[in-house]
Amino acid sequence: MTSTGGEIARQREVALVDLLDRLLAGGVVIGGDITLSIADVDLVYLGLRALITSVATAEEHGLSLPDGGGSPFR
Repeated sequence: MTSTGGEIARQREVALVDLLDRLLAGGVVIGGDITLSIADVDLVYLGLRALITSVATAEEHGLSLPDGGGSPFR
């Protein structure tokens, strides 16, 4: 049984949509750390944390979200 390129692309697309749906339904936390140093002297440390979830899942778990009104750039 052989698959054409189009069939494989459709299977990947469905898998990507399913993965995105699972991530938004359950939520995922992404974290990272960046340290800028010169000659073994740490100059800048940046810690990043991001929570990616759907609004329904956030409300279900009791997370408070900012109001949707207004401009995102204040």
